Amino acid sequence: MEELLKILEDVRDDIDFSNTSALVSGKILTSFDIIQLISTLDDEYDISIPAAEIVPANFDTVEAIFALIQRLKG
Repeated sequence: MEELLKILEDVRDDIDFSNTSALVSGKILTSFDIIQLISTLDDEYDISIPAAEIVPANFDTVEAIFALIQRLKG
């Protein structure tokens, strides 16, 4: 989880991801941020996030993003 928080801070250093939720539904992350995040997650965790998984629910909280990574690392 700490590694994920570091990645998120690299994408947007102006957000306290440890204490923020509704990242997508609250319009905190932009579509560009999500694309950058997906690319970084693919590289850092050696995963491929399929288009079907790129839905707001999978990126709305740090916990949801972490769960997505764990699921894809399977």
